[in-house]
Amino acid sequence: MTAPQDPATASQVAYRPLRLAAIDLGSNSFHLLVADYQHDRLEIVARHGEKVQLAAGLDEGGVLDEASMARGLECLSRFTPLLQGVSPDCLRIVGTNALREATNREAFIECIRAGLGHRIEVITGDEEARLIYLGAAHALADQALARPLADRTLAEPVLADQAPDKGHRRLVVDIGGGSTEFIIGEGFEPLALKSQRLGCVTFTRRFFADGTITDKHMRQAELAALSTLAGLRSAYRTLGWQEAIGTSGTVKAAAAVLAAGGTPGPGEGVITREGMRELRHRLIGLKHLDGVALEGLNPDRARVFPAGMAILGAIFEAFELESLRYADGALREGVLHELMERHR
Repeated sequence: MTAPQDPATASQVAYRPLRLAAIDLGSNSFHLLVADYQHDRLEIVARHGEKVQLAAGLDEGGVLDEASMARGLECLSRFTPLLQGVSPDCLRIVGTNALREATNREAFIECIRAGLGHRIEVITGDEEARLIYLGAAHALADQALARPLADRTLAEPVLADQAPDKGHRRLVVDIGGGSTEFIIGEGFEPLALKSQRLGCVTFTRRFFADGTITDKHMRQAELAALSTLAGLRSAYRTLGWQEAIGTSGTVKAAAAVLAAGGTPGPGEGVITREGMRELRHRLIGLKHLDGVALEGLNPDRARVFPAGMAILGAIFEAFELESLRYADGALREGVLHELMERHR
């Protein structure tokens, strides 16, 4: 006869957190996000990201070189210890533009699967945009709970029928290493999704190959981005929005550099048109990618920062933005929130 279980022990088992994890195999960086899900709350327990620059290893034929694949596998080997306690159905690994472009991606994916024992999804541009919007929308909802970002340790989901700012339409932009996603949405619902082949890694190779930063190189990159955005601009401006939001590395870095430089603005994490002009001028003054050292800028992002700023400048120009606010939530946060919904 089995002895009755102690009520306290039964309670602990019943309410043991479910550990979830998301891995984002980006064109510039790989990121891991691990969280415990319990009582309709996500508590972040681990964050880790490394610059891999997968997109830099793509040749003109779309073949990913051995060095880039090796960097990726080394990075993932450092993620592995952080995945302890995560069951296979609680982990999702997504690949983005560089893997979409790579003609030999299956060989790399098989190496990852062998190392992690888990399948990898190479998602479409539209799916990437949808997940980015989900992550950004939850981050904005979390901010709306009036808890300061510096004090935030929990990402609290807001149910669909409690989505904030219904009727408040926002444009969300995410500049990545190989692609940039554009989304218009309300609350947690995207209304328009588009991924364009604009990336800080690919634009660095294309327009700053000799390492010099000049007004000519910046303008060539901006004009190329404007040309790519020409078909999107009209449809998105017709749909309209009340607020522009930026996510991920380039926008985060621009906001941090402007804040560190004391550039006046309407609020923390807000990039203005004036701030963009000032930062562009400062970058040209540095003259070379090797000389990009700015207060607030992570050195790992320095060489791709001018190209990212050229893309961001084109976005300001194409959509006639006066300001853009940074939101601390994008693809991996969107993946994590979707995993949470599946296990709710």
